[in-house]
Amino acid sequence: MSSMPPHEQAEQRRGQRLLFVSLLFTVLLNFPLLAVFDHEGRVAGIPVLYLYLLLVWVALVVITGWLVRKSTP
Repeated sequence: MSSMPPHEQAEQRRGQRLLFVSLLFTVLLNFPLLAVFDHEGRVAGIPVLYLYLLLVWVALVVITGWLVRKSTP
């Protein structure tokens, strides 16, 4: 059994989740995946690479905000 209080355990889990999210988005915004979307295609007139970057950025903001604002159990 852990000697940390439940509040500190929840904060540690939140920190671990935020670290995982940062590593995930580092991979998503790294060269090999960006190269996949770097072509002449367009979706609704928007270049695919720009759309990919926008969607990844929005997902990063939403997930990070959700993790930070999530109430502790």
